[in-house]
Amino acid sequence: MAFDGIVTRAAVREMRAKIKQGKIEKVYQPEGDQLVFNIHTREGDFRLLISSGSSHARVHFIKGSPVNPPEPYPFCMLLRKHLQGARILDIVQKGSERIIEILFESLNELGFTVNKKLIIEIMGKHSNVILVDLSSDKIIDSIKRISFDINRVRQILPGLRYEYPPEQDKIPFDALSPEIEERLTDAKTVMRLISGISPAFTEEISTKKAKSGYISEVLSMIEADEIRPRIYYLSEEGKSKPREPKEYYIVPLAEYELCTEVREFDSLSECLEEYYNGKDSANQGRVKASGIMRTVSDALNKKYLKKKRLSEELLRAEDSDELRLFGELLTANLHLVTQGLKYVDVVSYYDGSTVRIPLDIKKSPAKNAQQYYKKYGKAKTAIKEKQVQLDENEQEITYLESVLSHLENCSEVIEAENIRAELVETGYIKKRKQGGYKDKKPKLEPLSYTLANGMKVLVGRNNKENDYITIKLAQKGDIWLHAKDIPGSHVVVKTGGAELDEEAIYEAAGIAAFHSKWRSSENVPVDYVPIKFVKKPQAAKPGMVIFTNNRTVYVNPKEGEK
Repeated sequence: MAFDGIVTRAAVREMRAKIKQGKIEKVYQPEGDQLVFNIHTREGDFRLLISSGSSHARVHFIKGSPVNPPEPYPFCMLLRKHLQGARILDIVQKGSERIIEILFESLNELGFTVNKKLIIEIMGKHSNVILVDLSSDKIIDSIKRISFDINRVRQILPGLRYEYPPEQDKIPFDALSPEIEERLTDAKTVMRLISGISPAFTEEISTKKAKSGYISEVLSMIEADEIRPRIYYLSEEGKSKPREPKEYYIVPLAEYELCTEVREFDSLSECLEEYYNGKDSANQGRVKASGIMRTVSDALNKKYLKKKRLSEELLRAEDSDELRLFGELLTANLHLVTQGLKYVDVVSYYDGSTVRIPLDIKKSPAKNAQQYYKKYGKAKTAIKEKQVQLDENEQEITYLESVLSHLENCSEVIEAENIRAELVETGYIKKRKQGGYKDKKPKLEPLSYTLANGMKVLVGRNNKENDYITIKLAQKGDIWLHAKDIPGSHVVVKTGGAELDEEAIYEAAGIAAFHSKWRSSENVPVDYVPIKFVKKPQAAKPGMVIFTNNRTVYVNPKEGEK
């Protein structure tokens, strides 16, 4: 990710053009490492996002409104006290570094004008946001406090004088001489000599070695507002659209131009919001899903053990005919048995063989016979009970495997949250306590694709959505598809009463295979059937249906066109 000194220069120019002399209306802190400023200007209102996350530190404008916690963070409360109502005097970059300073003017409790600055250090895992009093140059507070135990060279704590990070022994990118530029013939030399440049742009500079003054040209483009920020996407086989962005920058990067899909933007903020939304959504979705997956996996393991135990007990119960035989033969030969024997040998009247019957020496022969009949009766009852328990357990396993499949294919936070809500409803996860984030009823928003023939295809992203599209949205004449005998999504083709040709069936089956546990496999079997043959049993788990009159095709998984 390339939020380097060059991108910082472009971000500062964009902010100065839009929010200089603006007024801070509100301050929010959606996450522990994120801030959002609502800023009012003559040209309109803006939302400025500042992130100090180790993997996503950046500053840019956003359009959406992030969800805020029930109780604000302490640093958020401090910023509201010092900066709410303050006016932005200027936004500057320190040299060629990834450090942005926003200068504020506000009134203190006595009504006197005071000046403060918010210093945003974009330095990977060392990123920070620090509020400093300009009159004393002392730190008021920071989003991350750095004590002596963490860093012996540079502490960031309230009351200490602010000191900039140690400078590197390199030349700033905006102070290059023609002689230095002639030496920039390879990426290693560029990285060794020039400060404030990311590895991605370093490679680009080394390819422009025949073009002296390229860095100056880029800086001139920034000042003239002539940059065209872009995102590079790596396409994945079997997908019509990229799922996650690979890289971004404010000018073309030759190493990505020919081997990736490129999307240009009118502003740097639009580019950064799209890029980090894609990154954060995918990463956060996977993180959120991974926590739920552990819960589901633990529940599945318990069900697998229960299945093993029930199967063993059922097998023992099915061998109960020997108990009945012992009871019959013992009853027929009571005159041959005396109390105190450990066993008795009798002749079976079924096949003439000799059968040895173990006896309880404390019980009479008649009591021993009754005991065998009693054990036989319990065994026969156990067969029915164990079989019922085994069937119910098998349904639980099928359901949990389907949930696990949806979680494995989960890429967005909202998908993981909806699956969590489903598990709360079905009792596998405890409901959150009141006072924090409350469990919300999941919104049913199935995926939608369009086939080559124009027909709409609906895909459930969880079991609640599977029920929704199959039971509620599907109409007479629609076609229902599902990967054969494996966990996956319900897929419904909205035919509108028209016939579905072979090409459309294979296209829809590819979508069903893609949204299944076998999305990375080939030649996946997919069942398809008219919706009228799909039924949901009473009291069945979410997403569980039965169907008949199905046909099967074999396809390679492929996501459709949205």
